[in-house]
Parts: sequence; C-alpha cells; structure tokens
Amino acid sequence: MFKISIIRRSYHLFQPNALTKETLKSHPTHDLLQTLGFVRQSQSGLVQWLPLGLRSLRKVEDIIRYRMNTDGDALEVSLSSLSPKLLWEQTGRWSNKELFKLKDAKKAEHCLTATCEEDITSLMGNFITSHKDMPVLVYQISRKYRDELRPRGGLLRGREFLMKDAYSFVSSKEEAIKMFERVNDVYDKIFGDLRIPFVSAWADSGSIGGDLSKEYHYMHESGEDTLLKCSNCGAISNVEKAESYPIKEGEYFGDVSVKYSLSADRKTLLCFYYPRNRELNWNLALEAVDHDMDSVFNMKRNEEILQIFKQENEDIMLTRVLRIMDCRLNSRSNFPDFPLNQYLKNNFGQIDDVSIVQAQENEICGSCHEGHLSGMKTIEVGHTFYLGTKYSEPLHATFVGKDNQRGIPIEMGCYGIGVSRLIGAIGELTRDDNGFKWPTSVAPYLLSLCISPHMKNEQEIISLLQCQFKGTNLSGEIMHSFSKKLGLGARIRLSHAIGIPLCLIVGPKNWPLVEIELRGALIGTDWEKEFLDLKEKYRWEIVKSTSGYVEKHIVPVEYAKDVVKILLKYLS
Repeated sequence: MFKISIIRRSYHLFQPNALTKETLKSHPTHDLLQTLGFVRQSQSGLVQWLPLGLRSLRKVEDIIRYRMNTDGDALEVSLSSLSPKLLWEQTGRWSNKELFKLKDAKKAEHCLTATCEEDITSLMGNFITSHKDMPVLVYQISRKYRDELRPRGGLLRGREFLMKDAYSFVSSKEEAIKMFERVNDVYDKIFGDLRIPFVSAWADSGSIGGDLSKEYHYMHESGEDTLLKCSNCGAISNVEKAESYPIKEGEYFGDVSVKYSLSADRKTLLCFYYPRNRELNWNLALEAVDHDMDSVFNMKRNEEILQIFKQENEDIMLTRVLRIMDCRLNSRSNFPDFPLNQYLKNNFGQIDDVSIVQAQENEICGSCHEGHLSGMKTIEVGHTFYLGTKYSEPLHATFVGKDNQRGIPIEMGCYGIGVSRLIGAIGELTRDDNGFKWPTSVAPYLLSLCISPHMKNEQEIISLLQCQFKGTNLSGEIMHSFSKKLGLGARIRLSHAIGIPLCLIVGPKNWPLVEIELRGALIGTDWEKEFLDLKEKYRWEIVKSTSGYVEKHIVPVEYAKDVVKILLKYLS
C-alpha cells in the first residue's frame, strides 16, 4: 500500500531539501520534470508518465480534441502502431534509417510507426470511392516511435513520443489548399488556447513530401531550430525555405563549391556554384531551374552523377551543361575545374543573379528585397503539409470524379502536433527560479490547499474548502495532499515549484482569513475594475511586494471560492 500511495501522489517522491533555489534554477527542464514527479526516464529517449505529468498531458490533448472536433469538423481514429513493410516499400520510405523495424513469428517485417501517411491512406482508400465521399479530415493522438541515435532534450527529442497527426482527403488541388488553410486556422486556435506566444513560419516539406508546409514554433534560446524574420515585410520562414540576397552582389572572392545534378530528362548537366562557406539550398536550386531537375540526385556524390550522365547519354556531344551561379560570386572567385571541358566546349548555358544558398542573418529579404533578416532560436511544436498525391498514387487510393472519370488520385494533406513535446517546450519556456510556471491551460492543478500542519483541525479545513468548490469546474482541480514531513513553507514552495497557478494558504495566525498566492500574472485591466467593485463585499485585500508584483490576496475563508474564480479568469 505504501508503494501505491507513492505512485498516486508522485509529488511525495522527494524531500524538502530537493527544492533548493539552486536546483530549481540550474537543473535542465527534463531533470526538473523528474525531480518534481511529472515523468521518470526509464532509459535514454524513453519516459514513464507519472500522475502529475499525465494530468498536464491530458489537458493538452483535450484542447486539441476540442478544436479538431468543433472547428476542424474532424473524425478521431486510432491506428495500429505496427505497420507492414509492404506499404512503406510502395511509397519508397522503407529505407528510412530512423524506423524501428521488427519481424513477427512468421518472419513478416513491420515497423513501429513514426508517422502514419501509409496506413491512413491505405485505410481511407477502402471508404473513399467517389468525390461525394469527400472532403474528410481524420486525426488521432497516439504514440509514435523514432530510432533516434542521440535522444536529447528529454521530451523534446525522444525515441517514443505522443503525437497528434491528422490527414485530409479531398478531390482537387484547390480543395486541398482550402483544407490546408482551414487546418492552419484550427492550429492558430489550438496554440492560442495554450496561452503561450507562438510564431508560424513557411517551411520545407522535407521527407514527408508536398510543396507547401507551415511550421509552428515557440521562441526560446535553447531551441534547435532557427527562423528568419524580415524587418520590413515581417515574413517568417525557416532557413530551408527563406531566400536572401547579399547587401552587395558579387562580393565573394574565396573558394567556390559546385554540386551537380541532372535535368528531368537527364540530357542536361546542372552545375550549381556557390560560396564554399555557405550551404546549398535545394529548394532555391530547384526554383532556379524552374523545377526541371531530377531530385533523386540530391543525395548522390558529384562523381556518381557525372558517371550516370555519361552512361545515359551515348553521344555526350549532344547534351548540354547549365551553370547556375549564386549571386555572391564574381569572375574572380576561385572556381573548381570543370571535368568535361574536353567534350563540351560550346554547349554551355548560364543563369546568373540567383540566390541558391541557405539564408543568413543581416542579408536582404528575398520576399520584399528591402528589409534585412534577423534570426531567432525556436522550438518546433507543430507542422502542416499539403501532400498532393504523393501517397495516394503509389497506394492506389483513387476515386470516381463528377464526370464519372475513374482512377483519380485523392489529394491529401497531413498535420502534426508534438503533444508530449509541448509539455517539454512549455516547461522550458515558462520556468523561473521557483520552478515551473505553467499557464492555467496546462497546469496539472489550478489550486493547491497549503494548510499549516500546526492547525489541529487541518482535515476539517480541507473538507470545508473542498465543499466550497464542490459542483464547480474546480472540484477536480485542487491539490491538497502533502507529505506530513513538509512544513507550511515547504508545501508552499512545492506548490510553486510544480507550477500550480494559485496557492491557498491557511495558517494559525490569520485564520479564518486565507492568503492566495499567485504563480503567474493577471492579464489586462478588467480584473482591477472587478477587484474595486468587489473589494468591500469580499473584504478583499491585496499585499504587494516592493517591486509592485501582486504577491498575496487576503480574504475571509467564506469568500475564497469567489476570489479564486475571479483570479483564474484573468490569470495567464
């Protein structure tokens, strides 16, 4: 029974001396989540969720479900975590090295799903046969798996994680774009409900596919991602999507790198020249040649590409070479030798004045050509994609159109939110020297009852206060059980460290007055008006620190419920 009670009250797992200022200030967020009983790491990249952490996790899930159901008109499903090899081979993604792969007793191969484009397309292809069956948006909140070589950041990059993934199915590209915009509107509302400032940015679709995607980020110096924002037009993009130009073109005189590729018909050798101290941006390279490029060569070495070029063109004299010059280069830049000069002397074309490298801070914005780019470190927490027919074509998910045309591939989109990642990210953003400072939307409890152990009638007072909140939406949001080893001060510090927004304090000196300490800030000026209107009625007193920050609200116990409800209404 003792062990069970420890699990039930996971915040009993530590001693008061664990809550030193140094611990609360210096511990990495993931360590602090463990110290305070939110999660327990079983091994690198894997965590067990304890009652406190699970309460916060469920609140994030509830916000997502509410918005997806009411604003997204989406249907919730739950797919298996095991996915057959055949589906991933059909889409060309079985070679992904981050998949956990396994064989069953019959030697059939499967993977643990890192994402579910293959499975959901296969599933929905059974139900969608006509244009009349669409549009449809389905989603799930489930565990995903990634064979991460170097798990880091605790919940931010693990090997098992909880994710909300949604998928849309429509009959045309125009409808797919509308659905993409609609889900992004839903995402704006979801992240708004979480009450943490966020930014959205145009992004590269990466291995998921498609040509339109948007990311959702929290700004924080510990983030692994970088976004670039224009000082003039305000456009925000990630470094893979952003385009920038140097303040002065042709200013680079150093060594030049070259990356080869082939045109779609493999008759033209594409040569992308750029400064050696910069990184080639394949999105910009693709735009520079008007998307006439075989992307299969992105990951191949130059020597391999030249060999393929020679093998597939028997008479190399009938081919051509197209040089694409980054606008930072000039005629005196140190270019590498071209290996086919002896064959191709007159078949050269050239594109100048384009930017084909990843953007950098302080350069000129490629969108408006006026403002300068500034960078910000961020944590990515959501991503939306327009997929087109990348998955429906190979998996034969088709429908009959309005004119009875058969075999039309379904247009798709996919939309993800890192649910467990959000807990780690919000914890990182909101913590301070006293521990976590969750917004009310995510806090495991909204109110703690910190009763002095010197009060002989402690249990009676707890019962009295619980009766006040019975029948309200706060009845299940009150933490009142503390280790008997903790004194009043330690209980208050623990409540603040866990990040409970309001702490109701009862001590022998002031009873039947109670003190309500805030773990957060009251937003706007409306609450001040409400306070002034009710100050006399509730005999409500506010004690401020010398810095002016509201520290305590003091009221008779019979008005505690009313004041708590008012404070929560305006608390961030």
